Amino acid sequence: MNVALVKNDSAPVSSILAAAQGRLPGAGKVAEIRREAFAAFERTGLPHRRIEEWKYTDLRALMREVLPLAGAPETAAIARAKAAIAVTAIEGATKLVLVDGAVSTDLSDLSALPSGVTVQTLRAVLGEQANDARGDLLLTKVSDPMLSLNAALVTDGVVVTVADGVQLSAPLQLIHVATASKAARYSRSHVRIGHGARATLVENAIAADGTASYQANDVAVIWVGDEAVLSHVRLMRDATDAVNVSSELFTVGAKSKLSLFNMTSGGAVSRLQAFFTLAGEGSELMVNGVNLLRDKQHGDMTLVVDHAVPGCTSREHFRAVLDDRAHSVFQGRIIVRQDAQQTDGKMMTRALLLSDEAEADSKPELEIFADDVSCGHGATSGALDDGLLFYLQARGLPEKQAQALLIQAFVGEAIEPIEDDGLRERVMAVAQDWLEGRA
Repeated sequence: MNVALVKNDSAPVSSILAAAQGRLPGAGKVAEIRREAFAAFERTGLPHRRIEEWKYTDLRALMREVLPLAGAPETAAIARAKAAIAVTAIEGATKLVLVDGAVSTDLSDLSALPSGVTVQTLRAVLGEQANDARGDLLLTKVSDPMLSLNAALVTDGVVVTVADGVQLSAPLQLIHVATASKAARYSRSHVRIGHGARATLVENAIAADGTASYQANDVAVIWVGDEAVLSHVRLMRDATDAVNVSSELFTVGAKSKLSLFNMTSGGAVSRLQAFFTLAGEGSELMVNGVNLLRDKQHGDMTLVVDHAVPGCTSREHFRAVLDDRAHSVFQGRIIVRQDAQQTDGKMMTRALLLSDEAEADSKPELEIFADDVSCGHGATSGALDDGLLFYLQARGLPEKQAQALLIQAFVGEAIEPIEDDGLRERVMAVAQDWLEGRA
């Protein structure tokens, strides 16, 4: 069996696992699942272009090595994280803060949870001897090298339950803060939205000042009950030289509504891979994504939507704005199972190239095994409209301001569906910050 050596002067991943043993919660079945997950990763190593799902995001070339596990955050790290989240925290939200992959009780507000919401740390659940069988929290139906690596090295996360019928008026906010440079974090969170419940989940990835060259491998497993509503908004603003590979796995119940919005504007290399199983009839899914990339940034959004039952609807809309030598990837696959009649699935990706050296790769796919369906996909890419630019400049707008207005309109199509006015304004502010940062 070959250990994944991804750089000549780097340590084998097996030595990283051995050094991390004292920080990994769980024994018995949990430890066994960790060993099996590591063996699965070892067989493949970092995913590369010969793996079809990773064709455009070759981590052997882009990431090159697996960094050592970040240490437990100390007092100084918590203080730096506190300063970092000051501008990110949403007023009135229930904050769940992970610092370098570990839940921080000092920065979270676990003691003031809304009625009907319970939160445990993954470390506590896996570490309890009575919960030896909870190794299921490390298992997924998806086979993927980075999911396997996460299962082997995950240190903490949150386990959130929203009880049946609970209607949350304020968001749950999960904030990942990096404070350890040249180190890797691994977190896994489970969120269960009960039958008939309604919730908003906001997820942020940020870095404390001075943090650089880190790696993030975060996983979220989300279950949405029957007739429930979940709005999930992700804002990824990692350090400019960070690598962030995030995975989210959703199971959606009958007559429920799930919306996911993701905006990536930070990090040197980023990938969100999201897997959706529409498991209950009459469910509705909406996914919107935006990549705002410059310099040599690489951003990848990969979606797999599995229509497993009849009568479900899915919509996926993706926008990329690319400057300099940035590279954006969109891969979207809609699967319609044989029994999933009356499926309605649509997918569209658009890329706006602001530089001749920018690159956008799109790979929409349909796998249809039923005959009574309405499915389609499309992809476009191009530059800003010269006619519209001339129109705006002829009315006195400088070139950069005219470009900014057109770019705002382009990404606004993906942002507009966010129902919460405050959240929508926050997302637009992130886009505005990116635009103002253009040279």
